Amino acid sequence: MSTAQQEREDKYEAGADFAVPDLSDLIPAGGLVKEDTVTLDNEYFDTTDRDLLGHQVTLRRRAGDTDTGWHLKVPDRKARTEIRLPLTGGDSVPDELAALVCGVAVGKPVHPVASICTVRLRRRVLDADGNLLAEVADDTVQATAAAASAGDGAIASDWREVEVELGEAGDGTLLRAIGKRLTRAGARPSRYASKLSRALNPDGPGVAGDDSGGRAAVRELLAGYLDTQVQAIVGGDVWLRRGLDPVHATRVGIRRFRSTLRVFKKILDPTDRARLDEELSWYAGVLGEVRDRQVQRARFATAVADLPDELVLGPVAARIENDLLAEQLRYRAEVMTTLDSDRYRAVLAALARWRTDPPLTEDAASGARVLKKAARKARRKADKRLAAALDDGDDEALHRARKAAKRARYAAELTRPLVKKKKGKKRVVEYKKIQQVLGDHQDSVVALGTLRALGARAGTTDGENGFTFGLLYGLELQAARRARDDAASLAT
Repeated sequence: MSTAQQEREDKYEAGADFAVPDLSDLIPAGGLVKEDTVTLDNEYFDTTDRDLLGHQVTLRRRAGDTDTGWHLKVPDRKARTEIRLPLTGGDSVPDELAALVCGVAVGKPVHPVASICTVRLRRRVLDADGNLLAEVADDTVQATAAAASAGDGAIASDWREVEVELGEAGDGTLLRAIGKRLTRAGARPSRYASKLSRALNPDGPGVAGDDSGGRAAVRELLAGYLDTQVQAIVGGDVWLRRGLDPVHATRVGIRRFRSTLRVFKKILDPTDRARLDEELSWYAGVLGEVRDRQVQRARFATAVADLPDELVLGPVAARIENDLLAEQLRYRAEVMTTLDSDRYRAVLAALARWRTDPPLTEDAASGARVLKKAARKARRKADKRLAAALDDGDDEALHRARKAAKRARYAAELTRPLVKKKKGKKRVVEYKKIQQVLGDHQDSVVALGTLRALGARAGTTDGENGFTFGLLYGLELQAARRARDDAASLAT
């Protein structure tokens, strides 16, 4: 049985003569620093094309410490989640982990790609109760990696680095304080996402194209934002295969990615952009069927529970739960089938390319100016659509206004580093509020259709009637009107 834990760490490159500075003044009263040395032997697994590494996923077999075993590390927002299994008798990847990575591996087999031996001097920062605040690992590393092309032989390299990992009792403030102390002493933030990345590319991370000036700045900002969304999508793939429920977070990552493709289309290759947008729309639609039932089940369960008992005629709650859960499970099965399709694997392969090397057009050479112009256009479009929708009160127009508000919000997120801090935050908050209010309206619109179907079904079944469903329908109409009024107040 696997276990999972979230880890958050920062990595620093250090020279052979680097000395980890004194950290005693960062320790709370009664705390201490414990030191020891361990030797860690790791064998890393990936496809021949390094598909796991392309999605910042690492799979390794480790020996030499209390965490001896199989480790699968998956991006998880600003951290990573590590899934662990004990060592097995054989050298092959355990079936459970092989199943979890089959999506990011694009259906290809995984095999050993690098062996890394680390001599680690650990400094464990503990509080007065012995709880781990942070671990500072001073690593001397020797690596042997398979070359990317067959026949090129092995790649041998060695280096020194320092990892600072947050403990369960620590916080981001301590992580930053230790990092600042290390950089002042001469260390520098690592250019590499992992030891494996460095072992496979000892000469340094590859640089996309020959960018310079404004084009390089656009690529850096765009790739950074898109990478965050791909992490959510890839993490969702693994969590789905573990039987968990990442549907909402995955769909949000897809929405942000697609919004970026549309708002900033002028700087992106039109053919590649249109193809990926279409495929992400397809996958979002598959996930959406599951998410809609999840939202409706929770929404109706609360609504029924809030009604006086005398107004709940018949097994209303059971009818809603049974019918919607059955649909949800059916669509969930479709999602799992989709994960093993060639079409879906092609989407993951495309995302791996886009996360670091989005195909830019010549317009990207304009730099920050072209990004700010596109974001400004998105805000104007959102304002215009909201005003038009409020004038005629059409549900579909309000839905389009909601989507425009989302695009304006996400564009404001991406361009936030380019404007003053307060202005950037204000724009994000403003369009987030509009999106949420119009989202409430859309939820009611969707709920109305579901209630009509459920009520009609109940009306033809012995022992049930449609009274309570009609009552719930009326409450959703009221909720839709309130949301429309709230949107009007935000627009003034």
